[in-house]
Amino acid sequence: GSPDERSLFITRVVQIAVLCVLSLTVMFGIFFLGCNLLIKSESMINFLVKDRRPSKDVGAAIMGLY
Repeated sequence: GSPDERSLFITRVVQIAVLCVLSLTVMFGIFFLGCNLLIKSESMINFLVKDRRPSKDVGAAIMGLY
């Protein structure tokens, strides 16, 4: 009857909500990881630039990274 349909609908809604939350957490995790990697690579590049003066080596290293 109607109680079964209602419980089915509720379980379906709960499943969709859980999927949305999981996907959101995954997206945020990837986003934060990417930001962390960007910051670390920027600090590394800055360190390399401070370490050695010739800009050609740094440019080649950056081109090699990308």
